[in-house]
Parts: sequence; structure tokens; C-alpha cells
Amino acid sequence: MQRRSLFQFALAPLALAAIPGAVLAQGTWPKGKAITYLVPFPTGGTTDTLARLIAQKLGPALGTSVVIDNKGGAGGSLGSEIASRAPADGYTLLGGTISSHAINVSLYPKLGYDPVKSFTPVTLIGTNPLVLVVAADSPYKSLKDVLNASKAKSGGLSSASAGTGTSQHLALEMLGWKSGVKFTHVPYKGSGPAIQDVMGGQVDMMFDTTVVAAPHIQSGKVRALAVTSRQRLASLPDVPTVAESGLQGLGDFEVMSWQAIFVPHGTPEAIVTTLHTEIGKILATPDMQSRMQAMGMEPSSLSVAQISEFQKAEVTKWQGVIRAAGVKVDG
Repeated sequence: MQRRSLFQFALAPLALAAIPGAVLAQGTWPKGKAITYLVPFPTGGTTDTLARLIAQKLGPALGTSVVIDNKGGAGGSLGSEIASRAPADGYTLLGGTISSHAINVSLYPKLGYDPVKSFTPVTLIGTNPLVLVVAADSPYKSLKDVLNASKAKSGGLSSASAGTGTSQHLALEMLGWKSGVKFTHVPYKGSGPAIQDVMGGQVDMMFDTTVVAAPHIQSGKVRALAVTSRQRLASLPDVPTVAESGLQGLGDFEVMSWQAIFVPHGTPEAIVTTLHTEIGKILATPDMQSRMQAMGMEPSSLSVAQISEFQKAEVTKWQGVIRAAGVKVDG
């Protein structure tokens, strides 16, 4: 009996090494090396805000540091391309969004990565609607005011976005397509600088996520005119939905942005599982739940496989919208 136990004990390290993810059990990942959380947008936007909240708790949970690296541009495409070329070793996370991982593939003819094949999903952080905002001193008090003013102005009202191909941009294109009203799109390299120019009156309006817009609405720096969800938000109960406007063509209007975390394709399954589990624990804490609800974000509990199917469906959906609306960009 003793000889058998000793024999089994001697074989244990060999058996462990043969098990996928055994490196995790032996503590070689991510010990001694920082993890880079690449955010494909500038500081101050939704993806950046969520990344910093998650990284603050993920580092200690994994026993290492998680460093935020902002690489903005092209609606999240530039940073996503950089992440797609990173080693698939668990040391690179990417804050993926509806734009970088569902919209841009149908918008940019020379995208440097495949949003589905180049990555493996880790976590769907949550979904959130957009809100149409104008400056606090804007003459526009409703969506109807905006549409009427845009009809009367050559080129239409100007509308900022976090970049071409972002949910902010596509919400504008959908509004123009469904209402028959023209607007002038003004792309920025992130929500932060875009909403600052809306507040300053350099741009007439903007669709932005509730994560970014809510603090400015609460402080009185911008006025909220409509939300893009089917129902009103508990965090903004006095703001009507676009569909509630009663305007022709807008009865089924809905745009829901989403935020997720991806790793380069080929990252070991055990690492993906560990990240999914640990990030899930962080998102489930009362503090994160309350923060996300205050942002107007609906938390998600999808599995890795379910996120993959959700993403593929989103790619197909936005491909149809882009074709129908005739949205085109260069690059």
C-alpha cells in the first residue's frame, strides 16, 4: 500500500503537466508578469471607465498588476488590431465593444483583424442604451425639435461620436435612415473629447452611452432628450425613448451598445476560464452592480460559448443596418 502511494505521488507532477492549464495549478501564470488591458479608445469613455474599475480588482485577484493601455482610433479598430497580434499567453486583454467587434467589419474594407476569428471572448460585461444629449443651453428641448431643426439647416445638425463605426455613429445613421432627416457626423477619437465639445456648443448634439453621459446629465452640463432602449431607464425615468416620440418611422427604434473583454485567439482554455471566473466575481460584487446600474448598464451572465454566439448575431445584425442605411467610410 505504501509503495503504491509513493508511486502515485511520484507520477502526480507528470500527470499534472499533461492536464491543460496545469500551469495555472503550479502558479506560473500570471506570476511575476503584469497583464496589459488594452483599451482601444482614449481615456474618459465607457470602455476605459469599465476597464479601470475591473483592473483595480482583477490584479489583486490574480496576484499581479493589470496595466491599462489606451490605443484609440478608427472606432476601436486600431487598438483591436494591435491586440490581435499580441501573443496568446494570457497577458493581453482587450476591451472590445459593439463597434470594434460587430460593426467595423462591415464598415471598413481593410480591417486588420477578424472580430470573430482573431479573438476569444472572455466576458460580456453588459449592455447599455445610448442617450441623445445636447448642451444645457441648447434651444432643442425634444427629439422633435432636433429633427425639425436638422431639416431646416443645410447639411443638418452636427452630431459628435466617439469615432466612425462606433455605436454613437450608427445610432445617428439609424436615426437619419428611419426618419429621413440628414445630419452631419463629426467623429472624434473617443467619447471624452466628443461630449466636451457638445457641452461647449461646438457640436449640436451627440448620442452617447449612459456610462459617459449620465454624470454630465446629473450635473446639468447637458440635457437628455431621448434614450435608445425599448423602455425608459430607471436611472433616467423622465427621459423618453426614441420610440416614444411618436414620430413616423421611429416606432421600432432601438440601439443597445455593449462592452466585452477578449483575448487573442489561441489563448489557453484554462486561462480563459480563470479570467471569465475572476472577472465574473468582480462584476457580481454589490459595488460593481450598483455602479453599473447607476450607469444605466445591464449586467450580463453569459457563458463564453454564449458570448461567441451573441457576437456573431450582432455582426449579422449591423451588417444589415449598414447596408440598408448606405453607410460608407474610407479606409
